[in-house]
Amino acid sequence: MTAGPPWIAELFRAIDAKDAERFAGFIVEDGTFLFGNAPAVSGRAAVRDVVAGFFGSIRGLSHQVLHVAEAGGAVWSRGIVTYTRHDGSTLIVPFSNYFERRGDKVRHYQIYVDASTLYR
Repeated sequence: MTAGPPWIAELFRAIDAKDAERFAGFIVEDGTFLFGNAPAVSGRAAVRDVVAGFFGSIRGLSHQVLHVAEAGGAVWSRGIVTYTRHDGSTLIVPFSNYFERRGDKVRHYQIYVDASTLYR
């Protein structure tokens, strides 16, 4: 992974471990989360529940973060994600994430990815 704030590496470790509780710990209590073209989710508990549901819908995932940039309270990351379906097949696609921070947590997290063929 290219250099970036240390919390980015920790966040992706939580995601790749499919640990929704740890993932939610990065989000402020009233934070928002958007995954692709899915509706926005607000509130840490709701984010945790949506992410847990997503994690349960796949066997696994892994991220290769290629670049991280930050300016002010905003952070961008981009890379390649590999999703492993329950049948063992994979989908490998580019992703980009946008984060806005409040203090040491994320207040807005938006994932840009085309996962439209993940469940085919």
